[in-house]
Formats: sequence, C-alpha cells, structure tokens
Amino acid sequence: MMPPEEESPAGGEEGDRDSGLVLLQALKSSSTRKQGCDPFAQTQRSKLQHRRARINQQINKEMRMRAGAENLFRATSNHKVKETVALELSYVNSNLQLLKEELEELNSSVDVYQNESESISVPMIPLGLKETKELDLLAPLKDFISEHYGEEAILFEKEIKEFMELRQAMRTPSRNEAGLELLMEYYNQLYFLDSRFFPPTKSLGVFFHWYDSLTGVPSHQRALAFEKGSVLFNIGALHTQIGARQDRATLPGLNQAIDAFQKAAGAFNYLKENFSNAPSLDMSAASLTMLVRLMVAQVQECVFEKMTFLRAQHDFLTQLQLAQEAARVEDVYSLVHQTMTQVHVKDYVPFSWTTMVHVKSEHFKALSHYFAAIALCDCPVPADAELLDHEKAFIQFHITMPEGPSLRVLLQDPEERRKLGKAHLKKAIMKHEEAMRLHGLCKILRKMDILQEVLSFAHKRSLSKYSEIDHEEDFFETGDAPDIHPKTHQKPEIKSPNFSQVKVTDLFHRLGPLSVFSAKNKWYPLRRVHLMRGENGFGFTLRGDSPVLIAGVIPGGCAAVDKKAAVMSSGSGMLKSNKENSRKSLMNSKSASTLLVWSKKSKRSKKSTYGIPFTTVGDNEAMY
Repeated sequence: MMPPEEESPAGGEEGDRDSGLVLLQALKSSSTRKQGCDPFAQTQRSKLQHRRARINQQINKEMRMRAGAENLFRATSNHKVKETVALELSYVNSNLQLLKEELEELNSSVDVYQNESESISVPMIPLGLKETKELDLLAPLKDFISEHYGEEAILFEKEIKEFMELRQAMRTPSRNEAGLELLMEYYNQLYFLDSRFFPPTKSLGVFFHWYDSLTGVPSHQRALAFEKGSVLFNIGALHTQIGARQDRATLPGLNQAIDAFQKAAGAFNYLKENFSNAPSLDMSAASLTMLVRLMVAQVQECVFEKMTFLRAQHDFLTQLQLAQEAARVEDVYSLVHQTMTQVHVKDYVPFSWTTMVHVKSEHFKALSHYFAAIALCDCPVPADAELLDHEKAFIQFHITMPEGPSLRVLLQDPEERRKLGKAHLKKAIMKHEEAMRLHGLCKILRKMDILQEVLSFAHKRSLSKYSEIDHEEDFFETGDAPDIHPKTHQKPEIKSPNFSQVKVTDLFHRLGPLSVFSAKNKWYPLRRVHLMRGENGFGFTLRGDSPVLIAGVIPGGCAAVDKKAAVMSSGSGMLKSNKENSRKSLMNSKSASTLLVWSKKSKRSKKSTYGIPFTTVGDNEAMY
C-alpha cells in the first residue's frame, strides 16, 4: 500500500497568485472529472508543480520579448536604437538565466518526492511533469465535422467538450494508479482523434504547446504526435514519482519501486523508439537514452536493497553476493554518469542530478569493497565440505585475482584473509571519502540531510571495521585490492506501456465506423441519388447497419445506370475518388483491392457483381 500524500506544512505559503491562476485554468473545464485528477491537491509536490507552471509561463514571456528585441536589433540601422535594444537584451537574458536557475533548483528538489517514513533510504531521482497550455478545440473540430463529414457540428459539441475536459484533467494527474490510468485514457483517445480529425495532407490549424520538463523552454507543433509524445513522457515521469515515494524499508515497497522504475524506463524507451524530431530537448534521443539508463540504475539500486532485506545471513557466500550486487549498481551508475556528461546532455541535465549519480557510483563501489571485507574477516574459515563451493564463488569474484598465496591457502588462512579484507576496507574508505567530497561540492545536495546521513553512516562503519582488524604489529604495507566483478541475481526489465489495459470508447463513434468515417477518406457533400425500381429491384446489394453500405452493384440493373454510384451511408456523404466512383475503372482493375476501393468479387453465380470488401462487417448482404 502506498503511503498517504505529503501533508502541507503548518504555516506554509498561502500560495501565489500565478500558481492559483494556473490551477484555475486547469479546473476550468474539468470540475466534473474526479477519477485520477487532483487539481486541488495542496501537497508539497503539487505546490512544486504549480511553481513549475508559473516559471514556465515567465520563461515563455521572456523568450518572446527576446525574440522581438533580436528582430528589432537586426532590422534597425539606428545606432541609438541598437544600443537601447542591446541593453534590453542583456536585461532579458539576465532574467532568463535567473528563471532557469530557479527551475533547476526546482528539478533538484528530489526530497519532496521521497517517502516520509522514519527509515533512512538513499533518495531517488524523479522527474517533474511537462506542463502544457490550455487548448480550445471546439471551433476547429466543429468546422472539420461540418466540412469533412457534412454533419451538423452543433450535434457533436458534447463530445468535443468531453474530450477537452479529459485534456484539462490529465494536466493534474494524481500520483497513483488512477493518475496513470487518466493519462493512458487520454493517450488512447488521441488515437481516435488522430484518425477522425487529422488528415495526412491537411492541417487542422491547431498548435499543441508544451514546456520542456527541465529547462521550461516552450515548444509548439501542429503535429498530434507531439501531443502524444508529451503525454507519454508524463506517463514515464509519473512512474518515477510513484517509484520515489515508496517505502523501500519494506519488501512490498521495494517491489513497487522496482515495478514503477521499470515502467518509467519502458515509457521513455518507447518514446525514444517511436517518436522522432521532437522540438524539446527532454524528448531528444540523447536525453531519453540518459533517462532510460537512469531508471535502470535506480531499479538496480532497489534490487540491491531488496537483496540486503532478504538475505540477512552473515555467511561467506551471501556477503560475496552483496558485494557483487553493489558492484553492479556502481557499474550502471557509472554508465549513467558518462551519459550525463556527454556533449548534448551535459549542459541540459541539472548539476545536482549529475553530482548525485556520481556520488552514488562512488558510494556503491565503497559498499562492494566493504561487503568483500566482511566476507573475508567476519565469516569463519570454510570446512572441508564447504571449501569447494567457496573456491568456485571466489574465483569469479575479482576482476583480476589478488596477488599472494593460492586461492585455497587464502581461503583457509585467517591471516591472509585479514590482509586482503584490510585492503578492501582501505579502498572502501577511500571511495566513501570521495563520495562525501563530491556531495560537498553541490549546494543543493548539501541541503539533503538524508543523503548526508547515509554517506556518513557508511563511512563510519567502514572506519570502525578497519580499526577493529588493524593490528599494531602490522608492518606490511596494505596492498591495493582488485576491483570486484559486478553481478546481479535480478536483471532490470524495461516494461513498455500496456495501452490496452485502459479500455476507452471512441468519443466520436456517432460519426460512424472508424474504418469508413475517418480523416483520410474524402467525402462529397451530402446528395441524393434517385432510382426507379425495375423488374429485378434496384440492382444493388446492401451490407451492414448504422451505417448501411452499398456492397455491390449488379451489372445491367437500375443502379448501374448511374456511373457515379458510390459507397453511401445513412446520414453521410459519398467517398470522393474517381477510382471509387468510376464503374469503368472498376471493371478494368486487376489489382488487389483495399478497404473503400471497388474491386471485382469472386463469382457466386452466373451473374457477377462488383462490390467492396468490407471485411469488418459480418452481416449478410441483402439484394434490392
């Protein structure tokens, strides 16, 4: 079970007007939608998100001012005007820098998202949600319904408003499964919206505005793919927040954290593989690769914590496994740090993130050497029956075998074990001190008491153990312990989003079946075709229901007289295509047919018919 949301601290901020304005905008059309949406939340996390929205709006304003000033600077030839504009530009750039620093500090407030239990856990890195502007789709969708489908647009206002309410609600999802389902529901509805209202050759004239999650820089595109990608990013970001809030001092909390970070990695990886040319840096391939690796590293850290929780025994093999598990965590965090320091990512990722990842890399390397020392110094010499198993485990333990006696002598000689254990402890202390040094370089991390407490505790524990095994008569120089081979018993899994788990109904189903009534199919305005019944009826066959479709035209019948006979539906127009409407081209066509294209049917009788393969309709044809 997830812990309750953070309570608002007593005597906290009353809330600023800008944040309240954003909150009211988000509520404007979504007052009736409760499930998964929590716009009134007064938690620390929600206040943080409101501050993010306010900063994003201010960054947008300053960037528009800068763009205007730069245009004026290039256009004018007046020297005095250039000086004035240059001064204004320096002022705007200074404001932008301050806003970006404020936003970076906001992104570095990872402690707000952590669990509030009394147990001490290393903080995880969550992501804030991308913010978006309010979008009015009423007029564009009504125009499209009227022009494309030939329907009375006013009859579909309810559906349009319901979709807009859903979009407003997904801007403030609650930090639980209901919030995830809300985002998934909106993402699935975008599929239907894309099919109904976004033709491949024409723009709807709607811009989707989203702010970069880390820099606050606004971006906009007409493409619905940008909207889909941004929602998918928020699905991944919400998973990171759910993972960070778990109580990792309990086994259920650890399992939930592992699942959440794996799903976050899956969402970012799916976004990287299926969406390209994103206008914002947070959705670029380099940034998404970094986020996927960061989530995998946090999963690996949770796996290590789970192993320490389950394996409380202090036997030799268990301590070796813990050491290798910690080495694996150090290995993945080193990869994340390398990714964060690459050219295209270095100046984009908050410095506190890069520092924390580096600190964790050193911290877990220290832990791996600490557990190796515990295995050698605290565990008894193996009996003859255990010796073979210990040899097999230890021969694969180090990346390079330590110098000195043979493996069997090393494992059976307490003094040799103490010497190698002392070397491991020496290296552990050095890495602990390096982690604390890096931690002290970052102003934001210095304010994080939990991380400071974890690092200090681990350092003191290693010092205490070193003092315990250090003898006054040790005149030998402590050697350099070899690095430990990383190994894990639970490899992280990247779980792609399962969109089918949230069932949705097409809000615009009253327009007709999506296979027929979609944006890619062009329609004539509604018109009537008058036929006179002959001796053999009207000369065509019908199929389906709501709408009823003309499945075939019988050669020589009354309907065959009109060479422009096409697929008709009750209450709709006709498909606009010469190939579809010309009976002559039908009879000469030899290519395989596709949906909504006339083709020659297989012979059922001596009289052949020409029809449309509506494979999705199961009703029997009726002749008229």
